[in-house]
Amino acid sequence: MAEQTAPPESTGPAGAVSAGPPGPPAEARPDKPDAAVVRDALGVGIAVGLSGFAFGVTSAGSGLSLLQTCVLSLLVFTGASQFALVGALAAGGNPYTAAAGAFFLGVRNAFYGLRLSQLLALPRAVRPFAAHWVIDETTAVTLPQPTRRAARIGFTVTGLTLYVLWNLTTLVGALGAEALGDTDAWGLDAASPAVFLALLAPMLKSTIERVTAGLAVLLALTLLPVLPAGVPVLLSALAAPAVLFLMGRTKRGPDAGNAADGSATQRKKGERRS
Repeated sequence: MAEQTAPPESTGPAGAVSAGPPGPPAEARPDKPDAAVVRDALGVGIAVGLSGFAFGVTSAGSGLSLLQTCVLSLLVFTGASQFALVGALAAGGNPYTAAAGAFFLGVRNAFYGLRLSQLLALPRAVRPFAAHWVIDETTAVTLPQPTRRAARIGFTVTGLTLYVLWNLTTLVGALGAEALGDTDAWGLDAASPAVFLALLAPMLKSTIERVTAGLAVLLALTLLPVLPAGVPVLLSALAAPAVLFLMGRTKRGPDAGNAADGSATQRKKGERRS
């Protein structure tokens, strides 16, 4: 994607200007060579793109046709949601429930887009096409980059490499599904979720984030045997509001106690004065 020249932004009466994404001072974020950004992006794009083979095999083994499998990769292009959809269908889940689970799992990409849109600042004509590449892997490569130029290179190279490879290997996997036989025996449906967890784990830095993730996993595993396929994924999202609610109560507790102690102290002082 061509680099967009950002207009100068006035920072004071003296006419000083600054450009680029907000962040730490320039001396704290040294430039990264383009070759290094491309190398990192290619590493992620190739490694994850090859797992499209697992999706092709799993999708074909779940009963989807070659055309349906390839269209899913071309148009949906978010591995975890694709695996969730075909997995729920293979387990005998209702198609609408399976689609809903895949949809809500993919909603996270919209939140990635809110951050990436500010960081990349792409021309309006390019944004609809770039939005299709806003996924876990492109976000993971783009966010740590020190400059807007490096962020754009990382996003573009990762997205292009991953999109091309994912769709090619999906086709190969779907064509070769019959040769592999029983796809469940290979455990290929775990490939994309494993990649997603590997990318997500380093981002869980605070205790609250780890507790939320752990509670979501516990909810999904507990509900899996008793609810239709796809529903546990939807309900595991309740972990986030539950943790936020408990945090709010924990914070309000000490504050309320301190306020009550303060009111009692003020009353005692008033009684002494009287």
